[in-house]
Amino acid sequence: MYSYSMVQWLFFFYLYCFAGWCIESAYVSIRTRKLTNRGFMRGPFLPIYGSGAIMMLVVSMPFQDNIVMTYVAGCIGATVLEYVTGVTMELLFKMRYWDYSDKPLNFQGHICLGSTLSWGFLTILMTEIVHVPVERLVLSMPPKILAVAAYILTAGIFADFALSFKAAIDLRDVLVKMEQIKEEMMHIHGRLGAIVSRASQGMENYKTAFSESVSAAKGFGEGMAVRMEDLKSGIESKVELLKSAARTKPTAYLESVREEVLELVMKYRVNEADSKRLGKLKDFFQKDMIRSNPGMTSRRYQEFLNELKAQSGHKKKDKERGKEKNRKRDKQGKR
Repeated sequence: MYSYSMVQWLFFFYLYCFAGWCIESAYVSIRTRKLTNRGFMRGPFLPIYGSGAIMMLVVSMPFQDNIVMTYVAGCIGATVLEYVTGVTMELLFKMRYWDYSDKPLNFQGHICLGSTLSWGFLTILMTEIVHVPVERLVLSMPPKILAVAAYILTAGIFADFALSFKAAIDLRDVLVKMEQIKEEMMHIHGRLGAIVSRASQGMENYKTAFSESVSAAKGFGEGMAVRMEDLKSGIESKVELLKSAARTKPTAYLESVREEVLELVMKYRVNEADSKRLGKLKDFFQKDMIRSNPGMTSRRYQEFLNELKAQSGHKKKDKERGKEKNRKRDKQGKR
């Protein structure tokens, strides 16, 4: 049985948080071929790894002389921890920081059989090999030094977690707002489609154009997946059709809905501006969180999350292009 003080348990947690960050960041950096500061927090710590390591030690304590039961306990304990953490983070932030949906025998994308079986082997590795020298190191440290180090780390990690938590909440709010803007755009598109449909009656010159516009409006209203760019394009085309109809063959109906159309266009312009503003993340922690989690997904807000990911990537590419231009300019100047 492990018999540690609270400070020692805390220090073990921080050590394994750091070790997990090293492993995860190295793996993602190699896979993506660029340096990546992996994880939810900005500092070199991954709490899920620290929590997993402590959990492995705790659940294996009653079975230290039974490797089979250690394996089973590790499978169950780590899987429960992974599921609860995944569900909680998705409820809070509307995003998944890992997703097993494409893996066989997964449950809600939060856990899968492959990871569960791996957790068991990792528990054996942890308790039989990894923790032995780590335990020896921590127990050899003077209690006062260990306590001071633990308290300093606690203060730094708590501050980091608070900033990262706020950034994740703010990022969630951005995605929610972008979805609300899209819903408002769909309402504007639908109302303009209805006006176009009514105005098209008896207008032979615009019959074909209006017919196509109405068909598109019906498609948007029948649950088909609609991209924001398609909505914008549809609204712009309907506005142009109404302008052209009002100039060429004005009717009493078009005159009666003139104020409503102007109001809808104004709402569209405001929403379009808000959409562009939200798509340009200015907060460092939010942008860094997206870059640090390339596999981040969102079941409801994936379209806008992809937009933010692409926007962050384009900015980086633009900077690289700018640096390359400056280097070429410097070389030409030297010549």
